[in-house]
Amino acid sequence: MKNEQFNNREISNEYFMVDIEDYPTEPWEKFKRVIKRSFRLELFVGLGVVMRELIWFKKHTISYPQEQMPIGPRYRAIHEMKRLWESDAERCIGCGLCEKICISNCIKIDTKIDKNSRKEVTDYTINLGRCIFCGYCAEVCPELAITHGGRYENASDQREHYVDFADMLTPLDVMTAGTQQEFEGFGAITPHEDERVKKTPLAY
Repeated sequence: MKNEQFNNREISNEYFMVDIEDYPTEPWEKFKRVIKRSFRLELFVGLGVVMRELIWFKKHTISYPQEQMPIGPRYRAIHEMKRLWESDAERCIGCGLCEKICISNCIKIDTKIDKNSRKEVTDYTINLGRCIFCGYCAEVCPELAITHGGRYENASDQREHYVDFADMLTPLDVMTAGTQQEFEGFGAITPHEDERVKKTPLAY
């Protein structure tokens, strides 16, 4: 391959030369250029766009916080702790996988053994000042106890903004209404589970 074809840059006939005037240096030449461009109505093109928006009164903003933008279903906002749908108890079993996989080291969990020899969560906090909302904690949870919700308002007047277990747990009135958002995966409820549930002989 020869270098001639690289040196010859005119490989197409569709090019056309643009007549670019030299920038004026004299004050009188600059003034004439301003007048010339003004009478071409180039200046009024932008003003026309502004007047058009003002006359039509297009609303491009929302009245926050009374109005909020809709959030996508995959948006990773502040965490939520789910409850069991049949007993309203928290799903978290205190395995600690979310704390171990957290790459920003923002989850702190403390557990103890209760009177029934079962592990119980005593303290569960997430430092939102350190959290990068990667979603690893929700992916590794075997019971789907922790997920990301749509509440993105996490402003605080302190640098260390903590969210504890009670703030993230689903309220009981939401469980009563049956509006807790469920996700697919290991630990989730199966379809048509209500029809499969049967009362035990001791239910009286």
